[in-house]
Amino acid sequence: MALGNSISGVILAVPATIGTFASLLLLAVVFSCGYILYNVYLHPLSKYPGPFWSAATHIPRVRVLLSGQLSYHVLELHEKYGDVVRIGPNELSYNNANAWKDIYGFKQGHAQLPKDPNFYTAPPGGAHSIITTDVAGHSRMRRLVAHAFSEKALREQEPLMKGYMDLFIQRLREKCDEGKSKLDIVSWYNWTTFDIIGDLMFGEPFDCLENVSYHPWVSILFDSIKAATIFGTTSLFPGAQTVIMALAPKKLIETRDYHQNLVVEKVKTRLKRVTDRSDFMTYILRHNDERGMSVPEIEATANAIMIAGSETTATLLSGVTYHLLKNPETMKKLVGEIRGAFATEEEITLIGVGKLKYLLAVLDEGLRMYPPVPVGLPRNIPAEGAVINGKFVPPKTLVSVNQWASYHTEKNFREPNSFIPERWLGDSRFASDAKDVLQPFSVGPRNCIGKSLAYAEMRIILVRLLWNFDL
Repeated sequence: MALGNSISGVILAVPATIGTFASLLLLAVVFSCGYILYNVYLHPLSKYPGPFWSAATHIPRVRVLLSGQLSYHVLELHEKYGDVVRIGPNELSYNNANAWKDIYGFKQGHAQLPKDPNFYTAPPGGAHSIITTDVAGHSRMRRLVAHAFSEKALREQEPLMKGYMDLFIQRLREKCDEGKSKLDIVSWYNWTTFDIIGDLMFGEPFDCLENVSYHPWVSILFDSIKAATIFGTTSLFPGAQTVIMALAPKKLIETRDYHQNLVVEKVKTRLKRVTDRSDFMTYILRHNDERGMSVPEIEATANAIMIAGSETTATLLSGVTYHLLKNPETMKKLVGEIRGAFATEEEITLIGVGKLKYLLAVLDEGLRMYPPVPVGLPRNIPAEGAVINGKFVPPKTLVSVNQWASYHTEKNFREPNSFIPERWLGDSRFASDAKDVLQPFSVGPRNCIGKSLAYAEMRIILVRLLWNFDL
């Protein structure tokens, strides 16, 4: 009898469990349908053009982002829907010059649009860098870091950069076997830029060029960028964030944490070392008063500068080299300008390369065709709302200018998919180009502080390479 009662209890419990599950499932379906219907038809952004499912949920955007196709996808959306597209339930993308000023620029009587904290997250250590911090934090940190990126500081660092340029050329000569060997130029660009920025930041190189290989930290850094992209998508799903992180591959988390630990150790070693030679840390510490940066903030900022000052420059140089090889007449013209300007290699200086007009046009066209940061960098619309492109945008909306979409549309550039440096030199064919839309270093109070350094590296590396070698 007792056994019979137990079995009956189990049999009765099963339908009850099924019923509870069905109720929860029904509730989830009803909630999801309500969420989608609200986003598509009742949301404050419902009047903006864009795909149905992009308005409904973040899932399409995340899927495309993780596939590595986001920039191409957003370009397609702009070509279909126009200058402004709703690419997420609360996100708008723009592709014109006016939007740059409205979103990122200085506006009299108006506060800066704050960065999206879900996109610009703090590293595992918890402290924000000069890139991810809020408006007040950025002003405080930039006051210290700006000295390291001044024209005066750049001139002082020229001998150091020249040393790495010499090693870059020397190693290439050793490895190219008089033109008989193939080389992965992308790696060579990365080794050079990482060695330079490592020495400028920490007072010592990564010895990538010396060893003709990636330093373990540099290899880890590339993986950590991928990990950060994946982890960053979890902020779009707050309720599921904990679950997603728990299910994340262990290797991704280990990569992120290992990278952070390497940053901490590098900074700790540099802070202990006394040196007469100025590096970026020298400038930060020299002006680090009571309104200065904490050690965790220095660690986070050092990490940000390492990435922004190396990988992006190498990426641009790789893109420029590709397009020069695809356009032999352009290559011939650039090589002619370079070799005609310098009789000896010793004449190649930062001042000298700064006078090469066709070189600058080539680099600017490279930044248009192959922007190192092709995506939009989101800003958050404050409680009072804001006017973007002449139209009011409601609070809590994310807005950005997508660089790839802006640079590859016929609305802004004639022959947008052709590499033509002459468009930056007054060629009448391109008089109608919206040249102001090209802002690879952003605009306004939070524009890239390392713009001068980036142009110096790009110029000197490409000139030394093309002066010495035929590609």
